[in-house]
Amino acid sequence: MNRNIKAAALSAASALGACAMPGPEPELLTGRALFLQNCASCHGADGRGDGPMAAGLPRPPAYLTRLRAEGEPFPTVHVMSYINGYFRQDDPGQVMPEFSGVFTGPTLHVDTGDGLLTPTPQPLVALSEYLATLQEG
Repeated sequence: MNRNIKAAALSAASALGACAMPGPEPELLTGRALFLQNCASCHGADGRGDGPMAAGLPRPPAYLTRLRAEGEPFPTVHVMSYINGYFRQDDPGQVMPEFSGVFTGPTLHVDTGDGLLTPTPQPLVALSEYLATLQEG
């Protein structure tokens, strides 16, 4: 009986020790992987608004290849804010879901244009950087 108690105690201690040990950091997906996983079904694999779900939407999805005005830098902060839901609150016909709960994780410090570094979720930054690569012209 005493041997069984010791074995049970050792087993429990091992299990608790395993729970307390930090595991590996979760793998962060690339901007392209995040796009394909969360956006391509509506916006299409190339960001041209021709995803498989686009035809069934009440409004066509945006062409994500035309977010940057000619001669202007890519509007990183505006794009990230839009994805998170900030610029869409006053649009009752909006069909794009809010992704503020999806693109979370470790943060990076991003200059939002006012010289201040704002902690921003790495997945949101990665997605925005990928969208910048899709721009035409």
